[in-house]
Amino acid sequence: MANQEIRQATVNRKTSETDISLYLKLDGKGDADVDTGIGFFDHMLKSFAKHGLFDLKLKVTGDLIVDCHHTIEDVGIVLGEAIKQALGDKKSIRRYGDIMLPMDETLILCAIDLSGRPYLVFDSTFSSNSVGYFDTQMVKEFFYAVTYSAGMNLHIRKMSGENDHHIIEGMFKAFAKALDEATMKDPRIKTILSTKGSL
Repeated sequence: MANQEIRQATVNRKTSETDISLYLKLDGKGDADVDTGIGFFDHMLKSFAKHGLFDLKLKVTGDLIVDCHHTIEDVGIVLGEAIKQALGDKKSIRRYGDIMLPMDETLILCAIDLSGRPYLVFDSTFSSNSVGYFDTQMVKEFFYAVTYSAGMNLHIRKMSGENDHHIIEGMFKAFAKALDEATMKDPRIKTILSTKGSL
């Protein structure tokens, strides 16, 4: 929008295990161009962008010959850093976001505080070891990496659910919706929503 800061970030990270280039625009349209080499992970990240109305471009070359761990965890690190950078000084943002999101038999609770203090509470179980080439134990690792890199307090809880695809997709969509709410600017908030004066 005219005369308003574009809240966006580009983060590149290269290690011996992964090479990642990520662009994130918070006030987007939900457009996504994602290639991680893991089909189900691509699907989850596209759902994240679509339901949060974030624009996301992501290209990853990872050591998938080992397993999916490094790729998924490192994308979490880079996404968290992009969120942090795009938020800037956090002036006028709502700070908090939450949702109870249904997906068929699954119900997911997600709550976020963009406090600057990283903390993850993750409460879920899965019945299978993987969905496609995505290890289900990596769901928690992904969100852990995002929270610590972004400096956010994140609670994700499975209230009900049996199908692991639905549970994981519900989590990514719920995270997107809660993050969209938390990053939204509120004209009533003139400075920072904290008695300390900073987040």
